[in-house]
Amino acid sequence: MNFRSIVKHIESLPALSDTTQVVQKLYENGAENVDVKELVQAIEEDVVLTLNILKMINSPLYGLSNKITSISQAVTLFGTHIVYGLVVRYSIESAIIANLRPYGLSNSKFNDVCHMQSTLMSKWYSKVKSKDAQFLAPLALVMESGKLVVAQEVTQHTNIKEFINGLKNAPNISEYENSLFGTSSYYVSGLLFEHWNLDSIYVDMLKGLDFEHDGASKMGYYIDILDVVRIAVNVVSIFTEESIADAAEIVSDLGLDVADFKAVCISIKETYLKNNS
Repeated sequence: MNFRSIVKHIESLPALSDTTQVVQKLYENGAENVDVKELVQAIEEDVVLTLNILKMINSPLYGLSNKITSISQAVTLFGTHIVYGLVVRYSIESAIIANLRPYGLSNSKFNDVCHMQSTLMSKWYSKVKSKDAQFLAPLALVMESGKLVVAQEVTQHTNIKEFINGLKNAPNISEYENSLFGTSSYYVSGLLFEHWNLDSIYVDMLKGLDFEHDGASKMGYYIDILDVVRIAVNVVSIFTEESIADAAEIVSDLGLDVADFKAVCISIKETYLKNNS
């Protein structure tokens, strides 16, 4: 198992669902220019997609006081950016059926991690720059998708227990993945997005996440913000004291409010623990 086998794996994946492709076309000119009526209609014509989006949005992690019962309500409350992320996330999970056991967690917990990453991006960074938070939150929701491919590869070609033990002892998830496959699961996420012709800027950000980049550029700054989120909460560390502290160091380097960032992390963690106690 190596980088080449992962690339071949991705190239063999089928196209995303017809509904997702219709939604993609609606977003061709930017989320802010999407015809909401057409978006709602496109999603609601797919009953299974509709039910799954409503299920995800009504997760306790989002802390809604009232249940969302329609896609129209979801778009109004969350905006077109998040709804796009939810459509893509469900479509990717449908295209790549994987057991996340190699990463030492259930698919349900993996799903929680992805939603916590998006929630952190939304709740924390919206206080810094709301428009950018709307753009980055959907990416945070799906940036771990590459782990679905890696998990399939590990399950088929590697000793799962050996992989799990190696991951536990590794100082960094991406470094461990690189040592085995010559790439990280985040770069694999970028390859997935490229394969399915999803947003090119998301592709570039995911591919650049584990490489040296110019933090002074807009792209580099976005990557740093994404890095903050994946360090604070990920498949190995779910808002631990250490992961929050490590992420807060980057927040500080970026000149942002550390206390506010930590408060949002703790709030999301408490909600998660409350609903899983």
